[in-house]
Amino acid sequence: MTGQDLRQLLLYKWGRSYDIQIRRTQGKIFVQVMWKYLEQASFPLSEADYLEHLDTVAHYLNAWGGVAQVQTYIQETRERPRLGKAVSIPLEMGERASEWMLEDF
Repeated sequence: MTGQDLRQLLLYKWGRSYDIQIRRTQGKIFVQVMWKYLEQASFPLSEADYLEHLDTVAHYLNAWGGVAQVQTYIQETRERPRLGKAVSIPLEMGERASEWMLEDF
């Protein structure tokens, strides 16, 4: 998966280029689809910076084997990002999770 693939997934599902963040909470890693999106005038990133950020997120998802989990969750969820409420996707990384817990995101 590339950043562009990730953007297309978001556009297909919700029609907007939402921001995506990776968060670590309570010993678990979540991919969060935030409520801000590229098409907003107040969005803090340029399109090039946004795509670079998505490439970084996609790199982690590829390394963790989480691409299919994220794709399936986004395709099947009835949730949608809205002001103050992100769509949180828990990543099941199995025994490899401890490898990534030392790094800050």
